This record gives sequence, structure tokens and C-alpha cells, in this order.
Amino acid sequence: MTVIPLGVPRRLLEFTIDGEPVRAPEGSTILDACRAAGKDVPTLCQGDTLAPKNACRVCVVEVEGARPLVPACSREAEPGMEVRTDTERARHSRKIVLELLASSVDLSTTPRVAGWIKEYEAKPDRFGPDAARLNEEPRVDNELYVRDYDKCILCYKCVDACGNQWQNTFAISVAGRGFDTRIAVEHDAPLTDSACVYCGNCIEVCPTGALSFKSEFDMRAAGTWDESAQTETTTVCAYCGVGCNLTLHVQDNEIVKVTSPHDNPVTHGNLCIKGRFGYQHVQNRD
Repeated sequence: MTVIPLGVPRRLLEFTIDGEPVRAPEGSTILDACRAAGKDVPTLCQGDTLAPKNACRVCVVEVEGARPLVPACSREAEPGMEVRTDTERARHSRKIVLELLASSVDLSTTPRVAGWIKEYEAKPDRFGPDAARLNEEPRVDNELYVRDYDKCILCYKCVDACGNQWQNTFAISVAGRGFDTRIAVEHDAPLTDSACVYCGNCIEVCPTGALSFKSEFDMRAAGTWDESAQTETTTVCAYCGVGCNLTLHVQDNEIVKVTSPHDNPVTHGNLCIKGRFGYQHVQNRD
């Protein structure tokens, strides 16, 4: 029997995943339990610092007694539940979702998606070359980060991070309806004319690279971005006394971007503009 590690003591629930008995703390989602049990259930829209949105539908599983497939990221585990993660129905659904996403948006910078497309034998090209939803140039209207809507899967994580789940700036929202739905700022204006405070917390949660650091965008365009050559060092931000943790991503002895550990009790992955972007003085060679 797989025993899922405990944090704060909670009542344990007993159920099965793919026929194997597991125990999970009360309040755990099926996805939490699957990951703790070593089951690889793919997901794009799920974020460990945000409430589930059920947007991408890549994480669906079968639950005994439930007619539709269930999103594992939001469905809480229940005593006696029988979960099946690798059935033909679940695999077929994931295949179709990956095909639809990969045929309509650019997933080239989405971690692990190439492996999932291969694993589920998805064929995005079968929809033809005219399936793309957008065809626009990346929006580069400031020196901190870039908006590339051709990579956006409408997971709404950036909206939640900018809204009432973290930043409460509400600079980002959903505009349009149906096929015209998109992520935008007020009146679809340049970011510099919006309420954005440039905390970059939307970049932190974006799963596809639709929002990216300007430094990363420029290096990718130049062909010099190489994550395998980067080192990560976690330190404490020196700008104020809050104690936010920073993870410095360094390539060729230069800081190329700054993130924050999601499990840190102070920041939970969030930073302000100084913590996330104010590192240039560290490597000023003048």
C-alpha cells in the first residue's frame, strides 16, 4: 500500500488508484494523490499556488460511478473512491485535447508537452494548416516581459495571479467571447498604459511561455537560451525586510531570470518588481 506523505495532520482517506490501495490526507485532490503515489497524470492549467480552474482538461481520469471523465486537478479524493488514470477512454480524451491545443497554439516552449504528444500518439497536423487561432507577433512594449498570445492556451492562471488570488491588481482579464476569447489588459492597450505593477507573478504561473521574461525572449530569439547550462541559486532578496526568497537562474555567469520557490511560506512563488526584475546592478560591469 502506498502511503502519501503528511503535512499538517489530517484524517486519512483510503481509496484506490489503478487498483492499488492508497491513503491521502482529507482535502487532497486526485491529482495530489496520483503524484504522491508516483502516477504521472499530465496537466497544463494546474498550478500549485492557485485554486484549480479546470481549463485544459488534460488531467482527466475515470472514477467508478461517475459518468463523465473527472478533472483530477480539482476533484477531491473521497473514501472508497476507485480511480483509473490510464484507461483507453482517459488516454483518448487526453490525445484529443493535446491535438486541439497543439494545432491551434504554439506549444514549443511548454515543458513536457512534446513527450505527452508522443506518449498519447497525438497528431495535431491532422487538422490542417489553417487551424491556428491566432497569428500575431509577440507584444514587446516594455523591457521586463513579453506577451506572446500565439502560445496562450487560455488557462486563466495569469488572470487569477493578477486578481484576487494573489496580486489584487486586476490588470489582466478575459476579453471577447467564443473563438475571439483572449487574455488582455484594459482596452487591449500596451502594458505600459495598464494597471500592471510589473510584479511578474503572471510569468511565474504561465505554463506555456505566453508570458516570458524579456531576457529569456531575447536569448531564445538569438538561439543562446540553454536551460541545461543554467544553475539555480536560492537566496534572500535584499531590497526590504520581508524576507522573500529569490531563485537566481544563471547562465554564462549572468543572471538571466529570477523566480521564487513555490513552497516558501513568505512568497509562495510571488515577488514584487524589485525582487523579480531588479537584479541588473548585481552584474553591472562598469
